[in-house]
Amino acid sequence: MRKINSRRIPVLLLMAVLCLQMNMNPAVAEETAAERGYRLLTTRAYLPPDFDQGVFDDLWKVWPDDWKQKAEQASPEERRELIFSYYGIMQRPESEEAPLGYVVTPEQKWVMNCFNCHGGKVAGTVIPGAPNSHVALHTLTEDVSKVKLQQLKKLSHMDLAALGIPLGTTHGTTNSVIFGVVLDSLRDPEMNFDRSRPVPELLHHDMDPPAWWNVKRKSRIYVDAFVTKNHRMLMQFILIPRNNAGQVKEWEADFADILAYIESLEAPRYPWSIDEKLAGQGQTIFNEHCARCHGTYGSESNYPLKTVAISELKTDPVRLNSLPAAYRAALNQSWLSRYGKDPVVESPGGYVAPPLNGVWASAPYFHNGSVPTLWHVLNPQDRPEIWKRTENGYDQSQIGLEVQTYSKMPEGLSRMQKRLYFDTSQFGKSAAGHDYPDELTIEQKKAVLEYLKTL
Repeated sequence: MRKINSRRIPVLLLMAVLCLQMNMNPAVAEETAAERGYRLLTTRAYLPPDFDQGVFDDLWKVWPDDWKQKAEQASPEERRELIFSYYGIMQRPESEEAPLGYVVTPEQKWVMNCFNCHGGKVAGTVIPGAPNSHVALHTLTEDVSKVKLQQLKKLSHMDLAALGIPLGTTHGTTNSVIFGVVLDSLRDPEMNFDRSRPVPELLHHDMDPPAWWNVKRKSRIYVDAFVTKNHRMLMQFILIPRNNAGQVKEWEADFADILAYIESLEAPRYPWSIDEKLAGQGQTIFNEHCARCHGTYGSESNYPLKTVAISELKTDPVRLNSLPAAYRAALNQSWLSRYGKDPVVESPGGYVAPPLNGVWASAPYFHNGSVPTLWHVLNPQDRPEIWKRTENGYDQSQIGLEVQTYSKMPEGLSRMQKRLYFDTSQFGKSAAGHDYPDELTIEQKKAVLEYLKTL
């Protein structure tokens, strides 16, 4: 029989105790709800796939000649980066290959998740929960359809939807509100799919995705704060016909964890220099002129969740008008609102002033993404009519996107090229309104701009 060295016995006992503790301690052995929510978002497919790896690998073959030539001469790794860049697909921060906005199944099928819109990059750095101001959903879907036809593959639900619904007319925005209207309207209060149910007249318009890290400060969500916050309302975008009522309700616990993840996010800190003295002056001015709507920040922070009437705010009204009262009322009777226990505001009358934590990282601004920098928010008369952003540039002077501005759209552009430009003259894209900064002097605006870096 082998003898055990007596000097090793304390070490063996310690290892046994540690193993026992790890098995018995839930904090060590189990994920938190927030950790589980992130894992579910990035690994579980709640929708059918949009395309497979073979389609993804061939997307560059339907590009314009200049981009196609770059891709043809690139290595496979470089070509993948080009495809991500072209369509605004973000790479998952903890992975060298996996996309953030898609779940790639073991069968190499690409399934969209919430990060496609709510996981973006700021100055070239990917930040989960930041608005994806690069997303090019309609362009991607058009090109996917072309490649599938070449490869004799079946079109997906997204490909077919794009034939009748614009998915986004400017890169960085999507027609997401109308997606929800269609999907919600075809469900009865118990979430059974019913194709015979009426769908209201659709007022297509583009929305800028909001930053997720401010969800924790709100008791009601969306730009007009018409929905009481709960995890069921996050499930609107999985209400495709294939997911029946039983399946939707089976996934409810998943979305409770996903909401826990969203509410765990903290706003990123401004990474460059700040003039602390000027920012301190800006805080005083902000608290006097802006805090009544946007709240206060720091150790004594308070957020009022104030809805401002559209007649006063005067920003683009299309989003407000796109949800008919009957649609909002139906949500009040739905499983999504717990049959009205989480009330839906049927006539909000305006838009909510959002929290401004991490505002430096959430450009462009306004609900439709029409204003490229905070300087332009503070200087209404100087907002550009048409602008185009660079991919990774950041304007540290004006705080926001690095842009080129135009007085009119360049001529001879393809449909895809036009989506690279934000044209504020188009329906639902106005940059007007929110004229409150006109009350401030130039020096006061400079101080407020500096203060906004600190939030």
